[in-house]
Amino acid sequence: MAGGESGDRGSANKEETVALPARRPLVLDGGLSNQLAAAGCDLSGALWSARLLLEDPGTIVAAHEAYYSAGADIATTASYQVSFEGFSAAGIDEGTTAAMLRRSVELARVAAERASLDRELWVAASVGPYGAISADGGEYRGRYGLQKAELAAFHRRRLDVLVAAEPDFLAVETIPDLDEALVLAELVDEYDVPAWLSYTVDGARTRAGQPLAEAFAVAAGAKRIIATGMNCSPAPDVDAAIALAVEESGKPAVVYPNSGQTWDAAARAWRGEPTFDPGRVNGWIDQGARLLGGCCQVGPDQIRTLAKVIGSIDRPDRPVSTVRDA
Repeated sequence: MAGGESGDRGSANKEETVALPARRPLVLDGGLSNQLAAAGCDLSGALWSARLLLEDPGTIVAAHEAYYSAGADIATTASYQVSFEGFSAAGIDEGTTAAMLRRSVELARVAAERASLDRELWVAASVGPYGAISADGGEYRGRYGLQKAELAAFHRRRLDVLVAAEPDFLAVETIPDLDEALVLAELVDEYDVPAWLSYTVDGARTRAGQPLAEAFAVAAGAKRIIATGMNCSPAPDVDAAIALAVEESGKPAVVYPNSGQTWDAAARAWRGEPTFDPGRVNGWIDQGARLLGGCCQVGPDQIRTLAKVIGSIDRPDRPVSTVRDA
């Protein structure tokens, strides 16, 4: 962590209870890609924003810093699109890929230091779904046709590297498929880093078509998962599922919807009008959300407004979540 009191920024000891501070719910950042695009970056190509880890790391630092300065407590790294398989297809060797995973965490740390804020700041390492390597919207479909062992091998390689870089959290995000979530929940329990598990949803189901009740229940038995919920989904879908996430998991919800626009994978463009409304945050919190922010096309201005709303809430001290080994 950076800012405020210093501490062990690595992971929780398995013999201790893991808790997030919660004088108030914690503010997540917004979409990294839209902030990079606003800075003039070309995000075309299969590597998307991850390409800038190689070519323009300074702009990534500036994007993280903009969100911290806007009020985010947690910045999510540029590792979402990074995988050994995806980078290999782009002609990038394993050593460079591992270095980019580590760099993603380092850049967020640099941004936290540069923000020089008088409060604690954290870094969450983004762990995107297998479908992200296709760069064709596969993370919004799921059902990859892979065996459990294949999915586990894919995710374990980069988790090993990311965890070694000592993020404060793992953001297991934009997961479209219950089957993939089950694999990831087992994997993150092998590490000493708190994680959240966040799905992209379609109404009352995952993008792969499974009931959300079953998807959220995955977090109930996962010791390292401190929250479960939704990201990169329209706010109305999020509104309807927060209470279900809390009920089925027995844990707080994580909520960071997109702008409400629709991603056109073929054109690599967003369609429609934005509907993200930070004013929804009180309702989200009342239903049990404790990690709140925005995803694609949600920028620092919206996060600033959301942070002000959260900062004005007077709630008793209580942990956001606890995780204890049996």
